[in-house]
Amino acid sequence: MAEPTQTWLTQEAYDRLKGELDQLTGFGRKDIAARIEAAREEGDLKENGGYHAAKDEQGKMEARIRDLEELLKHVVIGEAPKAQGVVEIGTVVTAELFGDEERFLLGSRELADGSDLDVYSAESPLGAAILGLKIGENASYKAPNGNEIAVKILAVDTYTR
Repeated sequence: MAEPTQTWLTQEAYDRLKGELDQLTGFGRKDIAARIEAAREEGDLKENGGYHAAKDEQGKMEARIRDLEELLKHVVIGEAPKAQGVVEIGTVVTAELFGDEERFLLGSRELADGSDLDVYSAESPLGAAILGLKIGENASYKAPNGNEIAVKILAVDTYTR
């Protein structure tokens, strides 16, 4: 089994995710259990849409709880790195892809929640190809369809929320 990867988060992002986890494992679980019980009391479970909808919601909630627990177990909390012209996890990158300028955050989607920035993980093909590059440097990576995609780093900025 592969080692879990660490995820860098700001204190603000960590607090937000921890709050979501606490809400889901506390009130969220109690609320969904009450809704399932109420729907169960309505009778025949085979044709009980409310029961099945509540069970589906419970499954999604439990999956989110597992995701959050795993993420928070392997988190590194700190400030966004100050941009120094090198692509690092937690920096905003402006790159030329397909002849267009693309601006995105290299890091966790959880970090950029509420932001309009696209996010690429450092483990993604693009992220792995550009991690450590300096402004003006070029790289390429293999897309899922097998095509080689060229990328040029145009700017590296400090992430601010």
